[in-house]
Amino acid sequence: MNPDALRSILFVPATRPERIAKALASAADAVIVDLEDAVAESDKARAREVLDAFLEHHPQARFMVRINAPGTRHYEADLALGARHAAITHLVVPKVESCQALEKAAACGKPLWPLIETARGLLALPSLVFVAGVERLSFGALDMSAELGLAPGTPGAGQILDQGRYQLVVYSRAAGLAPPIESPHPTIDNTDAVAQAATRAREMGFAGMLCIHPRQLSSVNQAFSPSEADVAWASKVVEGATRQEGAFSVDGQMVDAPVIARAQAILARHKACES
Repeated sequence: MNPDALRSILFVPATRPERIAKALASAADAVIVDLEDAVAESDKARAREVLDAFLEHHPQARFMVRINAPGTRHYEADLALGARHAAITHLVVPKVESCQALEKAAACGKPLWPLIETARGLLALPSLVFVAGVERLSFGALDMSAELGLAPGTPGAGQILDQGRYQLVVYSRAAGLAPPIESPHPTIDNTDAVAQAATRAREMGFAGMLCIHPRQLSSVNQAFSPSEADVAWASKVVEGATRQEGAFSVDGQMVDAPVIARAQAILARHKACES
């Protein structure tokens, strides 16, 4: 799992092991097996048992696991599950609001993806991003909307949620984390809406998007991959930088050090997505 090429990350319920196998064979760049929202409260213990059994029969599998939130009665058992399986590569920790909760999760020895989906989580970001073991942030817009009492899909709600996205991007960069991952889009059949949301998230500095259905994967992968035009431009810039010193121009636009760095990043992303 190349961290530079994580565009689409697909959720699958832990209680449906047949779907785990299908998800791992899909076009998703990574898979998150879900012990939280996709599993009913009465099925939490069984979900861990099912996942244990799946990993015993598929030791070669590699995926992330979204555990239950800190403070729930399932948190300790979920952490123990994550710690005993090498196949579980990362822990996605929902509703993170304190460094202490993350430090406890980090003791499992797995990279952490805090899921920021509450007001307290946003307020704690300046310290959460510096907890050892945190690799990148992800955004939970649907839970955030519900907690803040926003009207889903409205311009006003979008403005408030974008304030949260802004903070994830800025604090990730300040802490040297990988770029954040966008919240899932609730639409399954409207691929245009998914593509628009993914493209906008990319423009805002996000590196990928959580997905709730395989139908979303193609749109998300395309949105977060450099376009042919971007790759062609970046190639010109990098080639020009090898032949000239200082500022120069490409296609009538000035090129200096920040532009060269952007071009190099585009080519690195393109290579990672193609491999």
